[in-house]
Amino acid sequence: MAVNDNRRELGNSTRRDFLKTSAVAGAALTGGLNLARAANAEGKQEIKVALIGCGGRGTGAAVNALRANPAVKLTAMADAFADSLQRSLKAVEKHCPDQADQIDVPEGRKFVGLDAFERAIDSGVDLVLLCSPPGFRPAQFEAAVEAGKHVFMEKPLATDAPGVRRIMAANQKAKEKKLAVAVGHHLRHEAKYREIVARVQNGDIGKLNFLRVYFNSNGVWIRPRKSDQTEMQYQVRNWYYFTWLSGDHIVEQHVHDIDIGNWIAGGHPVEAQGMGGRQVRVGKEVGEIFDHHAVEFTFADGVKMFSQCRHIPGCWNSFAQHAHGTKGSAELDGNGSGILAADGAEPIRWSRGADGHQVEMDDLTAAILDGREYNEADWAADSTMTAILGRMATYSGKIVAWDEAVKSELDLSPKELTWDAEPLVKPGPDGCYACAIPGVTKAW
Repeated sequence: MAVNDNRRELGNSTRRDFLKTSAVAGAALTGGLNLARAANAEGKQEIKVALIGCGGRGTGAAVNALRANPAVKLTAMADAFADSLQRSLKAVEKHCPDQADQIDVPEGRKFVGLDAFERAIDSGVDLVLLCSPPGFRPAQFEAAVEAGKHVFMEKPLATDAPGVRRIMAANQKAKEKKLAVAVGHHLRHEAKYREIVARVQNGDIGKLNFLRVYFNSNGVWIRPRKSDQTEMQYQVRNWYYFTWLSGDHIVEQHVHDIDIGNWIAGGHPVEAQGMGGRQVRVGKEVGEIFDHHAVEFTFADGVKMFSQCRHIPGCWNSFAQHAHGTKGSAELDGNGSGILAADGAEPIRWSRGADGHQVEMDDLTAAILDGREYNEADWAADSTMTAILGRMATYSGKIVAWDEAVKSELDLSPKELTWDAEPLVKPGPDGCYACAIPGVTKAW
């Protein structure tokens, strides 16, 4: 979107004035955090935390939690692999020198294995951070809710429709128990997103015509197979490349952008059609997922959301969302600024401000300490299901309706979860994994 050089920028100094006039932003960014700090200053409250899933995002979530409030204590950690846990703990300690007295994870509260989450949940904690691969999310959320724990869980919430339904059922129980439930859609907590989405919904760019959302990047890590690994160990180590564990990158990563589109549109789409495949992601080491997806989502009012995600080096990259209306447009850069350009008015630009990863944890811990109701899982489940809907469309090559997608009985998870169990997906004689074939694959 072209924007002239006369646009106004709302930096940190003027953002406070906008937050005062924005009910949407104010609910999460004002009084609750102060109340939480006051409660802690009186020495009345403490939040014991277990980190479950000690990869990069889990480590970051633990750091954010410790920095959110001195009442937070990291007392337990769990991961499928011991080396990941140890590496994560060292990283947390390195990045939190000012919170050293809030970290107390002795050997007896380090839990390893595919069932480690159960022992971490049962270790006397108040809040669990569910940051394992998303294929494990439904079972871990169910266990946390059953045990009466507050929950932060990373996006996406599941990798298939049965998993989404499990999340929704468990979340109903969480509400009945008045448990706080937060989801790692950090963009929703950033000031520029709250301001711009509120303005778009208030009609500043007129009636919404269509949306464009992107997560195009070079891709992610590859972890080579080791000779002593079982197939299950290999897949869990390389979880990103297996649909039952990651959902494919349209679900694991692009769900951020899809969620913003749903937020702007005010709900989920009613159908999707699209295309995708593997152009450069070939070989034994890259599992079964696609390297590109392009989806056209249709909402009930006819508004379209055009979605792209790609993992191919050397191409145009973008992590951004765009809204186009009858009287202007809005542009949001996931790692940068936001711009709203309404016809006849000077474009307004917002700088990023505070990182949403930190703000989302500030908001959650404040709500817990203040005893306020806090639950983000319903709309997050819709966004996860929207991404799965998109994958169904690209894998099958067909138009897929929301109503049939959410009822799908296609369960991607293995029948049992042990290191010796056989995953449903296995390599062929050449060591490569088969991927979906549009026009052939039954994707729901």
